[in-house]
Amino acid sequence: MNAFELLSRVAAHQSDFPRTRLHDACLQGTNLSRINLRQSDLSGSELSGSDMSGACLQEANMTNACLNDVNLVGANLVDINLIGAELIKADLSGADLSRGDLRCANLTGANLSGANLVDADLSGANLTDANLTDANLIGTDITGADLSGTIMTEAFAIKVKAYGMSHRWISWAGC
Repeated sequence: MNAFELLSRVAAHQSDFPRTRLHDACLQGTNLSRINLRQSDLSGSELSGSDMSGACLQEANMTNACLNDVNLVGANLVDINLIGAELIKADLSGADLSRGDLRCANLTGANLSGANLVDADLSGANLTDANLTDANLIGTDITGADLSGTIMTEAFAIKVKAYGMSHRWISWAGC
């Protein structure tokens, strides 16, 4: 399936597309809210400015995808591969990113408030000016991540792996 066919089917009110191959697809600025792309390949795809709120992207491959200014509010991103993805100013509030692989992802200015990041790998990620208020960071790996200006008020984090050490925190009240 290509991007044009997907968008045609979405326009016809279809939303179930598990295991779809959309490598390098251009889907910028599209409405893909509540779409099911579970286990799909969206690596290298351009999705900036898209509405993907409530989408199911569980186990999807989004390596090196461009998701700047994307709306992923409440999305299911469990076990997602976002290695090297760009998520600048993305809204991931309330999203489930548990066990997600976000190594070296750019999350500058991203809203991750209330997100579930249990056992996620954020090593080497850029979280500059990101909002992690009320995020669940239990078991999250932030080794080598850039946390400059990151807001972590009331973030829940026990046994976070940071800079090669294991830390035990109950909560962070600012950073």
